[in-house]
Amino acid sequence: MALQWIILTYVVAAEAAIAVLLTLPSPKLLKNHFVSLISLILQPALFIVPFSVFQLLDIYWKKEHRLMCTSEVCTAAERDRYEKSIYKAQGNVILCVAACFLYWCIYRICKYQKEIQSLEEVEKRYKAQ
Repeated sequence: MALQWIILTYVVAAEAAIAVLLTLPSPKLLKNHFVSLISLILQPALFIVPFSVFQLLDIYWKKEHRLMCTSEVCTAAERDRYEKSIYKAQGNVILCVAACFLYWCIYRICKYQKEIQSLEEVEKRYKAQ
């Protein structure tokens, strides 16, 4: 079960690095090539959205079927284990939401960059006439 969270963590880290690289100022030619490369990677990388949603549903199902440990019958160790699982689930929810949000951000940044490129080409054509 931990492998899926490690994979999701690496994907979120990669998405964050790509988002930072896309937003850093750079020469126009380098930025255009980088945006076109990332745009090619975006469609296969879409798997992260349903994967994250599935993980969110799994967390929700486990939350609904988790044994509650709030009564006096529970030992201190059981309460600690329960609280630890709650904190871990909350961290995993943040990870899933971050994966979807960063994917959307990268998609929008690439789309805006492509629109800027096309507008610059139109401007060049008008200036040439």
